[in-house]
Amino acid sequence: MTKLIVGLGNPGDRYEHTKHNVGFMFIDRIAKKANLSFNHDKIFQADIASTFIDGEKVYLVKPTTFMNESGKAVHALLTYYGLDKEDLVVIYDDLDMTVGKVRFRQKGSAGGHNGIKSIIKYLGSQEFDRIKIGIGRPKNGMTVVQHVLSHFETDDHIQIELTLDKLDDFVNFYLQENDAEKIMRKYNN
Repeated sequence: MTKLIVGLGNPGDRYEHTKHNVGFMFIDRIAKKANLSFNHDKIFQADIASTFIDGEKVYLVKPTTFMNESGKAVHALLTYYGLDKEDLVVIYDDLDMTVGKVRFRQKGSAGGHNGIKSIIKYLGSQEFDRIKIGIGRPKNGMTVVQHVLSHFETDDHIQIELTLDKLDDFVNFYLQENDAEKIMRKYNN
């Protein structure tokens, strides 16, 4: 079995470590732990690293299409590797959840998230696994765009790091269990 694990974010130094890039942060953490490096693929418009975990081929993906076109890269990679939407898990930020809160879901609407809207559009389905990581709502009169493209304040950054630590074994657990209920019990908080 092969899995495509996609973290959503925006490419470039300007967006690094912003709230909208928490999916990239997750993927980077997994890659660093496994001592993997990314190759940029211009055709698929994504940074890709691959490895075997528990005997399963795993592709770690960071689309470089910018958030609003994430589905383009995801769809192209699924098609190229001959994978189904059941072989996909997407990690992304959610501003409707408190900072650091985690939710695993197997399907659902985009909830206003443009990256997820794009994936739903390109896949023609809302039924794919996802992990939402809370980044909280805008404060102090910030717009949603300003909020998601801003860096975490110190306390929130600490909370996100703790959340990413909690998710450290997610990929292994996800591959071993393949049981949504067990995954939800372990990670949803």
